[in-house]
Amino acid sequence: MSQATTAAPGAAARGRAGRGRKVNTFPLLAPSVAALLVWMIVPLVLTLWYSLQRYNLLYPERRGFVGLQNYVYILSDSTLQTAILNTIVLTGAVLLLSVVFGTLLAVLLNQEFWGQNLARVLVIAPFFVMPPVAALIWKTMMMNPIQGVIAWVTQSLGLGAISWFQNWPMLSIIIIVAWQWIPFATLILLTAMQSLDHEQMEAARMDGAGAISRFRYVVIPHLSRPITIVIMMETIFLLSVFAEILVTTSGGPGHATTTLTYLIYIRALLSFNIGGASAAGVIAIVLANIVAVFLMRIVAGTLERR
Repeated sequence: MSQATTAAPGAAARGRAGRGRKVNTFPLLAPSVAALLVWMIVPLVLTLWYSLQRYNLLYPERRGFVGLQNYVYILSDSTLQTAILNTIVLTGAVLLLSVVFGTLLAVLLNQEFWGQNLARVLVIAPFFVMPPVAALIWKTMMMNPIQGVIAWVTQSLGLGAISWFQNWPMLSIIIIVAWQWIPFATLILLTAMQSLDHEQMEAARMDGAGAISRFRYVVIPHLSRPITIVIMMETIFLLSVFAEILVTTSGGPGHATTTLTYLIYIRALLSFNIGGASAAGVIAIVLANIVAVFLMRIVAGTLERR
């Protein structure tokens, strides 16, 4: 008994000392951090290097350092301005549609009705369709002016068929991309709706607030932070939309649907101009970082207000 009693305080003291000692986790984290840095830095350095070189795959022997000549060429090209504008229009329109319809669907799916779980699965399902498959479905089955579903509906109404990808190319891309990303916004906002205090909604109803007033003054403030997160996350992916454009319009007609990402593809794999494509890629990285910083400030401001 005396030995056990004597050993217990010593073990407790060693336990407290162990809990107070800082554990060096750097050896455990170093391999992962190094791999991540290599994964990020090596492609970035190579992109910067090729952006300063004259490098065309059709003329591999004509290589050399040209300084900022590739940047001057890209920045003076009117196609770049069109591509940036198309990227802004596409991203902004899809974000607007995602937030509006995502909020409305989240509020609707949060109500109790028969088949609620099945409806939730069907609404969220388009998000899991791969972009090339989604674009091919819309191109051949929905927006085809001869045998598409939309053409059948419009002809039944006596409106005639619409050649979507010729007459309304950017609108067509916006519809396809929004169809994929509205479910993502719905999923995030529906999860946030489930944390809304029902007593607060009931109190507003008892005070005489109608459905529109409850939506405006209770639901929207509650969803402000999730909406900001949706905007930030979707913007990151929408800036790099590519497969939908490649499968449907190939950047046309003309440059009507050429975005910054697709312009890089044109320079690299169609014109074989690796130097010019790398310069366009660096410009895209700079613009994406500016947008990311802007969005992060918005998110930080939203978190502070809450």
